[in-house]
Amino acid sequence: MHIAGRFKPLMSAALIMGSLFFSSSVWADNVVTDQIGRTVHVPDTVHRVVILQHQTLNIAVQLGEMDKVVGVLEAWKKQLGANFVRLAPTLPKLPTPGDLTKVNIEDLLSLKPDVVFVTSYAPADMIKQIESAGLPVIAISMIDVPPEEAVKLNPTVKDEPAAIDSGFAKSVRLIANVLDNKERGEALITAATKSRKLVSERLAGIEPAQRVPVYMANPDLYTYGRGKYTGLMMERAGAHNVAESVTGYTQVTMEDVLKWNPAVIFVQERYPTAITEIKATPAWSTIDAVKNGRVYLMPEYAKAWGHPMPEAMALGELWMAKTLYPERFADIDMQAEADAYYRQFYGVDYLAPAQ
Repeated sequence: MHIAGRFKPLMSAALIMGSLFFSSSVWADNVVTDQIGRTVHVPDTVHRVVILQHQTLNIAVQLGEMDKVVGVLEAWKKQLGANFVRLAPTLPKLPTPGDLTKVNIEDLLSLKPDVVFVTSYAPADMIKQIESAGLPVIAISMIDVPPEEAVKLNPTVKDEPAAIDSGFAKSVRLIANVLDNKERGEALITAATKSRKLVSERLAGIEPAQRVPVYMANPDLYTYGRGKYTGLMMERAGAHNVAESVTGYTQVTMEDVLKWNPAVIFVQERYPTAITEIKATPAWSTIDAVKNGRVYLMPEYAKAWGHPMPEAMALGELWMAKTLYPERFADIDMQAEADAYYRQFYGVDYLAPAQ
């Protein structure tokens, strides 16, 4: 979500000139275009990276490039979930010189990064501050929309499936290019779309009126509407997103949820306490999903963020479809599917956390 931040004053000219001296951008010879339309010169070989966006951090881990990461966003645990550390054990030891919408320029410069990744909706002043210190900055949006929309937390999207699929592939290729691991980037893109044909074929014939009404519950009654990957994820899994009338990542009211009366409620793995609150709060007790015990904590790999993640596309869509229509996917062993994916991109079997 959009996190308000403050910016420290620019450093003295002497310190900035010093940063230019050690920044390898002086010798940059790899020219890329980031996802808000900026031309960025980065070193042909990158050794030190700071990542201030959780989606990029997740992809860097799957590309096997964490040895290059020297700093990360402050909210990595909140955004990725506490269990993510088992997939990237060095995370707790890494400095946190900023977050999605703020940066401590002195701390950032002390890490001597070759490149800094930020989210596409990072404030323009934040990006300018980092650039002025002589560091290449690459903005990642995970969705293919015009630059004027990419800088928004909730961009306007005309063709969601095309924009999300294209934006995901472009993001992975851009990150893999900068980190010099294009081959693994292509493997990640291939794996992400592997199960889509199977899911589509198994759900063929389900009419719109027959789709299961589903609500994605985030803390404080925030949910995902149109223009976010989560809505597309539900659509591809045969669900009817009851919040389709809202746009982006939005706070709704309890009256909205009561009116929608979802048959199934999904809760992201990073917010396990939300399930306890839903089951313990009287206002939720009349909703069909609660009455019928169909409130599910999503597995780690289902990462239902507003932006697409490779494992959510590869595994999450399949898991959600199987959860909603178990009879159509009775032969699918999600543990085996998850193990195969996790071995390929994380180097471990998938281990579900204790509930």
